[in-house]
Amino acid sequence: MTGLRKLALLAATFAATAPAWAADAKPMSPMAERMFSVGPLPVTNSMVLTWLVALALILLIRMAIRHPQLIPTRSQALVEGVIEAIRDIVDPIVGPKAAKASFPLLIGLFVYIMIQNWSSLIPGVGTVMMLKHGAWMEAVRPADADMNGTVALTVASFVVGFIIVLRFAGPKAIFKDIFGNKADKRDVPAIVYYPLYLVFFAVGVLELISIFFARPVSLSFRLYGNIFGGENLIHSMSAICRWGLPVPFYFMELLVGVVQALVFTLLVSVYIGLICNHGDGHAPEGAH
Repeated sequence: MTGLRKLALLAATFAATAPAWAADAKPMSPMAERMFSVGPLPVTNSMVLTWLVALALILLIRMAIRHPQLIPTRSQALVEGVIEAIRDIVDPIVGPKAAKASFPLLIGLFVYIMIQNWSSLIPGVGTVMMLKHGAWMEAVRPADADMNGTVALTVASFVVGFIIVLRFAGPKAIFKDIFGNKADKRDVPAIVYYPLYLVFFAVGVLELISIFFARPVSLSFRLYGNIFGGENLIHSMSAICRWGLPVPFYFMELLVGVVQALVFTLLVSVYIGLICNHGDGHAPEGAH
């Protein structure tokens, strides 16, 4: 049996069993539940699953490429295929100057978000309950169905992205890109060109609002809304009919998990490339 058939069989097994787990569960609460505290730090049910999935992901990748070979094994070829696919997508977006530095961030975001999204489809996630202070609560909750998790991903992406832009573009290029006059002085009369500085300065202020408010909100809310909504959709379909009806939605959520990871990664790469990549005609000598 090939690896693809094994993967399809595993997905089919989860699709058949996950609705049964979710059938008797109540809809997910919008907020993660606190399980215990470590000093002043609360540990929620979504944090526990996040750590478990991240640890499993690290171990699986280490096992897959423990001994890299010139002729790759199936597991090594799978890892290399994912890396090459994401590199081919994001490198033209961020530009040749920042491609190498930004790639660890982008590949990490894609793989982490995709696996965390898929973890929500494991039977028992979001449906196994525990009793705390006389009330039932979810024992484990998907990482991306918690707003705290998606906001943390967004903040980390923007901080690292800003460091990359600052390194490869510089403060002058950033200021010019946001507030600079985009008109060509040779094509625009002076009486029009110089007042445009005020116009583009006002546009720059709006751009700052977009950078520090609109972009982070859209990134975090989009990911949270899709994963949280998908979880409740499967719960609702399972409550209507335990077997059969939820299965198509299960496979739809598998696709949503990949799409949302790719969308998040592409948007972060676009935000980096908006300043670092200004349509250079060719890659610098020595670039991959």
